[in-house]
Amino acid sequence: MPRPVPDRLVIATHNAGKLREFAALLQPYVKEVVSAGQLGLPSPEETGTTFSENALLKAKAVATASGSVALADDSGLCINALGGQPGIFSARWAVDGIDKAMARIQKELGNSPDRTAYFICVLALCWPDGHCETLEGRIDGTIVEQARGIHGHGYDPVFVPEGYTQTFAEMPEDQKNRLSHRGRATKALVEKFFVRETSV
Repeated sequence: MPRPVPDRLVIATHNAGKLREFAALLQPYVKEVVSAGQLGLPSPEETGTTFSENALLKAKAVATASGSVALADDSGLCINALGGQPGIFSARWAVDGIDKAMARIQKELGNSPDRTAYFICVLALCWPDGHCETLEGRIDGTIVEQARGIHGHGYDPVFVPEGYTQTFAEMPEDQKNRLSHRGRATKALVEKFFVRETSV
């Protein structure tokens, strides 16, 4: 049996957009969702070489500092023609602004006919006693030449998921959340750790 998850969950992030996304996804299952930023907890240095390692680093640090069960994600955009970049460095590419990061992607892709890419998300759920679990979600798609849309956050304006014509940033939030890498990883989390109530 999976470990029970309490009514209060601390999300290991200082990103308001990411917190909002998690709060929407977990709202039916968790009474209170707060962020490490709201609690004034520092962000640990992400020294891992994989998404899983970085997610675990963040979740363990927040679980220890807060004394609560913590959920962290490490996610990124992986572009096949760029050898999987920016990958685990997605946030670092955007350190000077997401617009510059998206422009860098277009410059490095150049005239490459291969614009396939995927978003990946690894979730780490850690308890204060050091026990951790990881789950993964992925969505494949393509990079568009011009950013489109005003919703979402990060690289959403340049990514069109497979089977769709809109970028993530053009989609309504609930649709994007269902399709996204983070939505898929969270679905796996819910299916493993939360019992759905059934109507009589």
